[in-house]
Amino acid sequence: MVAVRRGPVDGTIGGGTRSGSGLSLKRWAPRPVARMSPAMGNPRLARLLAAAKAADWPAMRDELSAVSDDGERGWLIANATEVAGYEQWMPKAVADEPESGLALLVAGARQVVWAWEARTGLRAKHVSREQFQIFHERLGVAEDLLYRAAELEPGWASPWYFLQMSARGLQLGQDISRLRFEAATRRFPEHLGAHQQQLQQVCAKWGGSHDEMHAFARASALNAPEGSALGVLVAVAHLEHWLDLDHGATDSPYMRSGRVVAELHEAADRSYRHAAYGEPVSRLGTLNTFALAFVLAGEKKAAAAAFTATGGLVTEFPWQYLDGDVPVSPYRTMRFRAGRP
Repeated sequence: MVAVRRGPVDGTIGGGTRSGSGLSLKRWAPRPVARMSPAMGNPRLARLLAAAKAADWPAMRDELSAVSDDGERGWLIANATEVAGYEQWMPKAVADEPESGLALLVAGARQVVWAWEARTGLRAKHVSREQFQIFHERLGVAEDLLYRAAELEPGWASPWYFLQMSARGLQLGQDISRLRFEAATRRFPEHLGAHQQQLQQVCAKWGGSHDEMHAFARASALNAPEGSALGVLVAVAHLEHWLDLDHGATDSPYMRSGRVVAELHEAADRSYRHAAYGEPVSRLGTLNTFALAFVLAGEKKAAAAAFTATGGLVTEFPWQYLDGDVPVSPYRTMRFRAGRP
């Protein structure tokens, strides 16, 4: 057993591949070097990140304006707003384009991310009063910007997606959070980001429960069309449950239980292993998530297939659950445990 270290937290051994997986295990290609990919192999996100780092709002606006899929728009903005310093120049973009829902959306999204940066991912008992004050102040600004964006673009789900994040931070309660989730999914029923935020809202650490979390994840995945990106919610829910268990004594038996193994394979078969899955922007994150879940479940062949499909590209989630500072390290460790030669 290879030990792993869990980072701060705030989505039958030897089982074979499933039919229709499309991931061949007969021949192994040389193992690619594991590396972080800020752009996650997405050319549009790479251009957007470059524009954000250059404080080039016109270039960002042009890139985002070319996106017609609201789910992709939200995904791109969520990743681009991780760029530090964003908040210093976006207010001018909003002032210059006060009737631009896109400018308000991007500015509001950055305020949400900036707020969580101040709070950090630690449990509440480890966050200072000053951090919480800054956290709430920034979220208050975000709420105003995002509501204005929602008014200007009433058909967009993205403002409501980011409002879900601010609702959780402001502890507005399950009812308001649910209403914001429903507002997002009325506009985009399979919005993965909105579903991921609602899953966090109903998990135990945010006032929900394991039962509620699993019920939401499975209902979302099974009610969606086959090939939907929502299948990853099942894997995220099991990882959240695993994290909440005592390390070693109960967490390993939980992940290797027949029910969990069966649900993971079912979700994989309905999502990234299904012929209708395609190439959604969330694909790399989904593969990384299932790779970890299958390793922990003892399903080495399924895990190895997922690792192979990542091409060595490491996403921050879910590996920060094992090492919040160096996600590549647990990725390599778990890939070794999967027997990937």
